[in-house]
Parts: sequence; C-alpha cells; structure tokens
Amino acid sequence: MTSIVPDLARRVTLRQLAIFEAMARHESVTRAAEELYLTQPTASMQVKKLSDALGVPLFEQVGRRIHLTDAGRELYESCQEIFGSLGRLEMGIAEMRGLKRGMLKLSVVTTAKYFAPHVMGTFKGEHPGIQVSLKVSNRERILDRLADNEDDLYIMGRKPADGVEVEAIPIAPNPLVMIAARDHPLVGEPNIPLARVAEEPFIDREPGSGIREATHNLLESRGLEPNVIMELSSNEAIKHTVASGMGISVLSLHSLTLEGTRGPLAILDVEGMPIERYWYVVYPKGKKLSAVARAFLDFMLAEREQVAIALRDMLADLPFASESTDWITAFQAE
Repeated sequence: MTSIVPDLARRVTLRQLAIFEAMARHESVTRAAEELYLTQPTASMQVKKLSDALGVPLFEQVGRRIHLTDAGRELYESCQEIFGSLGRLEMGIAEMRGLKRGMLKLSVVTTAKYFAPHVMGTFKGEHPGIQVSLKVSNRERILDRLADNEDDLYIMGRKPADGVEVEAIPIAPNPLVMIAARDHPLVGEPNIPLARVAEEPFIDREPGSGIREATHNLLESRGLEPNVIMELSSNEAIKHTVASGMGISVLSLHSLTLEGTRGPLAILDVEGMPIERYWYVVYPKGKKLSAVARAFLDFMLAEREQVAIALRDMLADLPFASESTDWITAFQAE
C-alpha cells in the first residue's frame, strides 16, 4: 500500500511549525520565543531549518521587524489548518474520555485576572486532568486574539463593538468604583459630584483599556474631563500610587478583593458610580465549542450567583450600599 504521508512531513517537525506559527503571528522572534519558553537563537535556528527543508525563505527582515514572504503566508495558512485539526482531534478524544483530559485556552482582559483564576481553580479541582492556558492582556490585544480565533473562550468587561459576530454571555457583575487613599479628604463625603472628582489628580489606565473608556465616557456625558497626571497599565501600580496619596482612580471592584473595603484604599461615594458593568464570556459566533470549553462555560454560569453574592457582601458596609447593590441583586435573580 502506498504511504499517504507526504515527503515534506518527513523533513519538517511539528515543533518547527509551532515556532514558525508563533513568529508569523507576532511578527517577532523575541515574542515568539517568550511565548514558547525558548531562547531567541533556538527559535531562529529551528525556523531556518524549516526554511531549508522547504527550499524557500519564509521571512524577510525590514528594519527591526520580520515580515512573511509569499511562501511564508502560504505556510502560515497551512499551519492554522494543521493546528486547528490537531486541536479538534485532542478535544474529540477528551470527549471520549469524559473530560478526564484535554486543554482549555482562555484569554482575559487584565482586570479579569482577579476573577478568572478563582473560577479556573475551582473548575480544575473538579477536572484535575484538564490543562488550562491563560493569556492576560488589555482589551485591544484580546480583541486581536478573538479575531484570529486563537483561544477557546475570552473574558472581557464589555461586548465587542457592533459588526463583530460573537456570542457574548454575561457571567458576573463587574462594578467599577472610584478609589482614593484612606485619608483622602473626599472619603466619607456623600454623593460627591462628578465635577468635584474632575478637579482631583487622576491616575488613568492606558489607552485601549475598557476601564479607561468607561470612565471617560461617564465624565464626558457631563461635559467633564479627568485631570490626568499619570497613565499606568497595571492595576497593582495604580493601587500603590493611589494609596500613596498621589491621586484618585477607577478600578474594578474585583481588583480590591485582597485588600477589602477597609484596607489602605477607600471607595468614594461618587455621583453615577459604581459604573454598572459585567464580565462576559465571548467566542466567535458559529464556533463549535469543544467539550472542555462547553463544560467550563456551563460551570461559570452555575457559579455566577456565588460571585454576585461575594460582590454584594464587599459593598454591604458602605454608606451607599443599597444603591450600589440593587443591580447586582437583579443580576443574581436572573
């Protein structure tokens, strides 16, 4: 019987293809090497061997960036088909084993790192054989990954813009609150006007952040702009900066779960806040979820009542608690 294995399959390896795919996707040797936990020389050497096996160049260098050649683009499309088929095979086998093994690939926006790991840990406890890959980045990068269908599921604080065909399922409240140092003069003041808040030094999130957009939209709806003195991309950096007394900021209530509402940071009673937001599980419309991804989605939906209760309890001792928790209670009842 004639072999169906093409000659090319004997001259290249899946590892080489995986390294090439990462380099093509990132347009960077450095980022591909970091993703795959390789040194840059190793990554470059493996792709050179792949290029030699094919007999054509796969990349061209323009300045500091690399770009795919025509042959490289052809190979990149083939890699997506190959790894997509292998992923479906892996998940099909996982279904046969009753979720005893398998891989779940998640991408979440930065603030969701305070929420997602807890849910993932509980899920892993029930399915110890499941491996989980978690990517954390800002909203713009997560939307890029969604567009390229790089992961099973995505968790973000706002649905993608109109025109992007996705399923977006709310799984938990995500209230955004105004924070200040515990000894800030505004702490304890009732119903602080937004105009007063706009006068305070403000620590903003980086461009592309969903929290930044929501905060600016709220202020702009009243004809106001924040008095931005600094932009930071890390929630932890923002918390430390605010606690030092340099200014006020807006964060997800989830990011305060370790400190609680009695720690070095205080939640201000500001007009129009908390900003009512939700966590959404998102995936491309029409995508067939693997057994593992479907099980995780069902698990999060089952857990959403417990998340709502925890958030409501965090806000329970605040003077404006009833106004802040009404919509959380309504979500819990859905």
